[in-house]
Amino acid sequence: MSLQVVTANRLRDGIVVYLAADGGWRQRVADAALALDQGEAERLMALASAAVEARLVVDPYLIEVVEDGGLVRPSRYREVIRATGPSVETQADLPSAAE
Repeated sequence: MSLQVVTANRLRDGIVVYLAADGGWRQRVADAALALDQGEAERLMALASAAVEARLVVDPYLIEVVEDGGLVRPSRYREVIRATGPSVETQADLPSAAE
């Protein structure tokens, strides 16, 4: 099994979050609890399900991550985008017509 972490969206603001070892939710994938085997992955998903019931997060799921130079990062492009933000400029970032 590959390394995995649990990700979800925080219910109050929609921000992407990751389940930490202490059961809290963090915005950085590097702070996530690593599942090294299936049993740990199931335990983390049980914690995530409890957070859904408590209305802290929505749609938790496991993602594959890799350790690269001591840093943990998502292995799939979709999850890299979720972890680092949009891949295009937002309307607020674009210059206005008056500029």
